[in-house]
Amino acid sequence: MVIVNITFQVADAVLVVAALGFLGFGLTYPASDWGSQLASGVTYISGDYWWLIYPVGGCIVLTVLALNLLADALRDAVGRRAG
Repeated sequence: MVIVNITFQVADAVLVVAALGFLGFGLTYPASDWGSQLASGVTYISGDYWWLIYPVGGCIVLTVLALNLLADALRDAVGRRAG
């Protein structure tokens, strides 16, 4: 059951790192993270390029969803059922 907990924690860590990067507390200039890319795309939301934020946001959502589904499948395969 430890591996299930780890996969849930990795999904949470992805969200935390993206949120910190969005707020400006992420990685510095030479490196990049999804949060800082999302923050730089928000500046274009009032113009015609609002669609630039969709790929990064979609990557975050799909990664977290995939990790949560993996953890759920592992829990079903390894875990014991009560009853």
